[in-house]
Amino acid sequence: MQKIINQPEVTITNIIWSFDQKTQKVNVLLIKRADFPFKDYWALPETYLRETESADQAALRLVREKIGLELPRFYTEQLETFTNPLRSVSAQRQIALAYMTFLPDMPTLNPGYGATAAQWFQLETDPQHNYLFTGEQLSFNLTEQQTENNFYHALQANHHFGHLAFDHEWLLKIACLRIRNKLDYQPNILRILGDIFTLKAVRIVYAAFLKRPVTAIDNSNFRKTHQHFFQEVGSAPNNGPGRPAHLYRLKKFGDR
Repeated sequence: MQKIINQPEVTITNIIWSFDQKTQKVNVLLIKRADFPFKDYWALPETYLRETESADQAALRLVREKIGLELPRFYTEQLETFTNPLRSVSAQRQIALAYMTFLPDMPTLNPGYGATAAQWFQLETDPQHNYLFTGEQLSFNLTEQQTENNFYHALQANHHFGHLAFDHEWLLKIACLRIRNKLDYQPNILRILGDIFTLKAVRIVYAAFLKRPVTAIDNSNFRKTHQHFFQEVGSAPNNGPGRPAHLYRLKKFGDR
């Protein structure tokens, strides 16, 4: 008879996305760990689930504690629960409830408790069409492992073979795939653009997760196939030749 788990460690891991208006790049937030295990490794922000809070509340608390923002619930969605027995790095079973948060701006970062640094990493695509994340001190591709079991067996065999702490490279890969797979029916990632945006900015976000150049996404065709997601609200200020860009907002789910 297999042993029943009585007291697993439950962590909330939050994959926090934003959009840099200056560089026109999608970004994800990473922190540098101050403590063992994986001291000085970059990692996704995480916290322990407290006795008197729900997982949703803990995910929003993590945003508040790490970057000082109070966000409404609809800016955060649950990604997945990670329960693979091989993900534990201690004798106690470790379970992660992973969330994604979509920040409409990029505030100044303070590392907070348990971290020595916090930094935005740009999402790009390398010449081999792999996801590439680039920060000031580190650039890394996501794992090439295609299945969860293969990833965790490789993680156990090599103790640590990736660039991020724990299994966070796998969590980040799953987040990218989830966003890509939802682009055509529930593109919540577009909340990183703020309340009002241009279709060019939308195409930039889509291109990042589709691993394609933005020029490969035709503006006219894209507007026809995705117009049910957006409501036009006006035009951008015209500071040069040509017609001003149209401005849009993301429709609420019930409006589509």
